[in-house]
Amino acid sequence: MNTLLSSLATGLGQGAVYALIAVSFVIIYRATGVLNFAQPALLILGTFVTSVAATQMGLPFAVSALLAMTMVGLLSVGIERVAIRPMIGRPPFSAALVTVGLFIALLVVAFRLFDSKPRTVGDPWQLASVCLGGETTESFGVTGCSGGVQIYENAIARFVISLVVIGLLGWWLTRSKIGLAMRATSLDQETALAQGVSVGRMFSISWAIGGSLAALAGALLGANGSVVQATDALFALVALPAIIIGGLDSLKGAVLGGLIVGIAMALTKTYQPQFAPWLGTNFDNVVPYLLMIIVLLVRPYGIYGTREVQRV
Repeated sequence: MNTLLSSLATGLGQGAVYALIAVSFVIIYRATGVLNFAQPALLILGTFVTSVAATQMGLPFAVSALLAMTMVGLLSVGIERVAIRPMIGRPPFSAALVTVGLFIALLVVAFRLFDSKPRTVGDPWQLASVCLGGETTESFGVTGCSGGVQIYENAIARFVISLVVIGLLGWWLTRSKIGLAMRATSLDQETALAQGVSVGRMFSISWAIGGSLAALAGALLGANGSVVQATDALFALVALPAIIIGGLDSLKGAVLGGLIVGIAMALTKTYQPQFAPWLGTNFDNVVPYLLMIIVLLVRPYGIYGTREVQRV
């Protein structure tokens, strides 16, 4: 039971980061109808900026993450104005292909910036853990937990930070005038324009929010007591099964999908080597896509998605 609870806690921490990335996809998709495949590259650029600010400039992790969110958010706005705004009126598939090209270009930039060297982000939690209901042990510098549930502090921090940010975003979208205008734009752009809403401005805001959330996810990606490389941008692709499971146009579905994927991966990593070793190593990376296929067969529009959504 202790192993199960510890695995669930790890899965919730990891799933909260997936939820953050999934929400960044959904925010842009709902406002513009574009599935932005460049989000993984924005995530890894957020990791790089956080690393530079924390390790080379000596800034605290929180300040470094905020700086990364600001810079990547501004970069996202620039991308929207230069590459995506001219695609208005074109088929969504065309705009999606543009984002694929952006992903490749930004990933090349990320590889140049990382220069094949792993980086850290000034993780304040490292591998520190708490032991619930047991006794903390230490052997050769490694902290363990005897007879209790070991929960890593970075998992707690990831879960709390991600859900607080998503909760504040949801509150702002439902209570502010800009949030109301963004929701009106997502429902019907022509009607919103007729009511005096600056649709172009809403596009820029949605891309800024999406880029900032991806950057925060990148900062939290490195906050697990290890190092990050440019290839870890592929980490964000796991958010695609999450938003398909939850519903492509649903913020609530994105959060639920992210948590489901995180928990499923953590449980698979814990128990699959014991009960199904014939599936091979790293099978937990396959699980999100199996879940996505099952959901698509049973509920093609996801758990909270709408039937009218146009798939890219």
